[in-house]
Amino acid sequence: MNITGGKYKGQKISAPDEKITRPTLSKVRMAVFNTLQSIIDFEEKSFFDMYAGSGIMGLEALSRGFGELLACEKNKEVYRILKNNFSKYEKENDIKLILGDSMKIAAKIDKVYDVIYIDPPYFSEVYEQSLDAVKGKGGIIILEHVADVDMSGFKLIKQKQYGDKFVSFITL
Repeated sequence: MNITGGKYKGQKISAPDEKITRPTLSKVRMAVFNTLQSIIDFEEKSFFDMYAGSGIMGLEALSRGFGELLACEKNKEVYRILKNNFSKYEKENDIKLILGDSMKIAAKIDKVYDVIYIDPPYFSEVYEQSLDAVKGKGGIIILEHVADVDMSGFKLIKQKQYGDKFVSFITL
């Protein structure tokens, strides 16, 4: 899997087993960051990848100019792969990788992130709980989902569909 844009464009990262994670497709990653760029300037902004999985979304954010990355991953095997992937970029970036339940971690965060990316395992029924956990902790929340999600209390900025998945940009 390759980073699709920015200063690390073309660099390969190791992907965890696809039975465990479902990396966001490159065309969707490019579309997410193109849409996001029309909303905010990336320079020195903070990015919280709530369900890091392959880690590609966080690395794309850093590559495109975000200054800070927080990534959470619950699976120990995937965490080890992420730790290795992120180690290549830690010297020049502010990266924090946490092993654990992202909803519990989000509840303890006392910082507001410029962007929060939420892409839990599809059909896991944690979308609404994830939104509750980050309410008031993010400027723009990007939600990747296949099913209807109750986004009550949030304002929909933009929504795009890619095959069977949706990417929703929301804010409070």
